[in-house]
Amino acid sequence: MPATLAIYVGAALAEIAGCFAFWAWLRMGKSVWWLVPGVASLILFALLLTRAEPIAAGRAYAAYGGIYIVAAIGWMLLIEKVAATRWDMIGGGLALAGCLVILAAPR
Repeated sequence: MPATLAIYVGAALAEIAGCFAFWAWLRMGKSVWWLVPGVASLILFALLLTRAEPIAAGRAYAAYGGIYIVAAIGWMLLIEKVAATRWDMIGGGLALAGCLVILAAPR
């Protein structure tokens, strides 16, 4: 499970960075050139997610969702400098708990 969690963290950072490049271009008026590293980051995200341990793609994506939510809140705090609310933190904790339940379930 530690390797899968590391893959999920890397995938989440790559996905958020890639999506943020599009956000910056469309919502913040940044140059269209932001899309070049954005697309590369989204490709890295897809490649990383295929390396996760779960056999079924749906299970891998479902468990990844919890990591993505927590990483997105971290991005908001560290990169965008927007304070998290208690609801952000509660939601992130619940999502992370769901991720761990999916990954740790006996199979």
